[in-house]
Amino acid sequence: MPLNIPNLLTWFRIVMIPVFLALFYMSDETISLHYKHLFSALLFAFAAITDWLDGYLARRLNQGSAFGAFLDPVADKLMVAAALILLVSLGQVDAIIAFIIIGREIAISALREWMAQLGAGKNIAVSMLGKVKTTFQMIAILFLLYQEPLLGFPTNQVGSFLIYVAALLTLWSMVYYLMLAMPQITKKSRE
Repeated sequence: MPLNIPNLLTWFRIVMIPVFLALFYMSDETISLHYKHLFSALLFAFAAITDWLDGYLARRLNQGSAFGAFLDPVADKLMVAAALILLVSLGQVDAIIAFIIIGREIAISALREWMAQLGAGKNIAVSMLGKVKTTFQMIAILFLLYQEPLLGFPTNQVGSFLIYVAALLTLWSMVYYLMLAMPQITKKSRE
């Protein structure tokens, strides 16, 4: 495991997950609800930025590695899953929406692993649709974590709308990836 800046940023995102979750388990006397919302949103925003930054630095500094390519999406999925489960427990997100998003991530990760074993991993590489889905998902979660109006902007209502858009994009991207993999799936089922 190469210890370079991109991998350290990815590890930092993973280590921050318990801190992120612990905020909401602290008493309101220790930290007010306003600061719970603010700090959790800032931590999530930082995680989203470092997700982009570690990939950029890996390419820019020529520090890409197989381990980093494995760890980066794991860190992303863990952070998103933790945030969604937290938001479900807070009543901010419906459980079915969290299930769709988390379930898709697990299914597509398994599909990518299987396709890589078949030597067809490039067939289901990350697409623009996947990136758009991730963008909507991250913005929605950020707004839902913050919850409070920001200079009159209704973050909670916009976040609630965007999480449904993200869920639709999640389903669409899953169908897209399954269709890309279908020739291999069909071929393997005949063997």
